[in-house]
Amino acid sequence: MASRNIRFIRAAFSIVKEIRITPYSCKYSKKIYTQYQLLVLILFKDYRNQHYRNFIEDIEDMESIQEELDLSVVPHFTTLQKFFCRIKTLYLRYAFKKTLNLFYCNDDPIPITAIDSSGFTSGYSSHYYSARTGKIRKHFLKTSISVDTDRQVITGFIASKSRVHDTRHATRLLQQCHKIRRSKCYVMDRGYDSEAIHRKIREDLHADSIIPIRSWNNEIVGGTYRQEMAQQFDHVRYRKRQLVENKFSVLKRKFSSDLKARRFTIQLKEIAGKMIVCNIHRFLLFLVIEVFYRAKISNDQCERVRDAPRIFRTREISWAGVDT
Repeated sequence: MASRNIRFIRAAFSIVKEIRITPYSCKYSKKIYTQYQLLVLILFKDYRNQHYRNFIEDIEDMESIQEELDLSVVPHFTTLQKFFCRIKTLYLRYAFKKTLNLFYCNDDPIPITAIDSSGFTSGYSSHYYSARTGKIRKHFLKTSISVDTDRQVITGFIASKSRVHDTRHATRLLQQCHKIRRSKCYVMDRGYDSEAIHRKIREDLHADSIIPIRSWNNEIVGGTYRQEMAQQFDHVRYRKRQLVENKFSVLKRKFSSDLKARRFTIQLKEIAGKMIVCNIHRFLLFLVIEVFYRAKISNDQCERVRDAPRIFRTREISWAGVDT
């Protein structure tokens, strides 16, 4: 089986080839590198969680990666920086949607989708400077994501420059993720408690909504759907909500919670890149486990395979041209 880096390159390249991007930015391009190669390198940099300079130094020592990408010359790190500033966010959105094709091969709805928000740090001063001056110069980009709780795949995301209430993000995110992949149920924490959110999910999206109510001093609960939550709350399905917090934890630990760019438009591209890489990383885990369970298994291991989680034993994943 190919190495982890090669598997990532193949998966990323198959996704990039499917988006609506031309091989070269213009007819006057030097045509030394294609936009496919540069975008895959950008994603690979995020996958390795490295800075541009260190990443290019490592690529120069990775002959197998150069052969896989058909690179005759390793690009300068500023080439990647300028390309990332030049590429439109729309192409990264297309690439994110294509990552979902790795996990779904039909139109079956997602049983439960969990939604939550967190922040990505955008700060440039060192901790030493902050400690000496007593000023903490940290800015957070609020980011909300929707996660398929069965496959633990990110199905939608939205980010804002300033801190906004959860419900403002929820309305747009619900529309976005439901358009990409329908869901039967949406679970959120009490920060999203709103009759308008319930109506959006129940009446417009025709799905179930499970949101605990916020009440202080035994106040009267208003709204038909909020009263339903107070009387008949589904605790079994609501427990799945913690998986979206697990996904944020994985996203920040493996691919960093810091944003290096200073302009908001570039920061949005960084967040989109992290979402793409996180889904590809999840797909590679499926790939390894699928290959493991396809291998010859001795009789004393059969019992353990039968007890394995169902999601790791199904064959519903479309490999999208990636060699297994």
